[in-house]
Amino acid sequence: VQLQAFGGGLVRAGGSLRLSCAVSGRTFSYYRMGWFRQGPGKKREFVAGIRWSGDSTYYADSVKGRFTISRDNVKNTMYLQMNSLRLEDTAVYYCAVITSLGSYYHIADLYDHWGQGTLVTVSS
Repeated sequence: VQLQAFGGGLVRAGGSLRLSCAVSGRTFSYYRMGWFRQGPGKKREFVAGIRWSGDSTYYADSVKGRFTISRDNVKNTMYLQMNSLRLEDTAVYYCAVITSLGSYYHIADLYDHWGQGTLVTVSS
């Protein structure tokens, strides 16, 4: 399984960006998927997760109400719509998949495959 994240960039505080994560290799439809981020000098942290069907989503408290995770199983792509961006959202954002059964999303060690990361920089 290969993942490629893109869509990062420089944006002003209050602005929006949409990240995409293209998945190739094995069947995409049955994976749990998630977005994580790692800010300067910080540990990698969970941002959002989505069930294989797309009907259940999970968010870190810090992004709830501002970010929206979604997926298109036909295009084998996951998205993260980020609105009302804040300075503290500056980070490298990673997409990842879990290929085994389960119900957790926020634990990084559960994810089998990771994308290379895309940098989001929010300026004042």
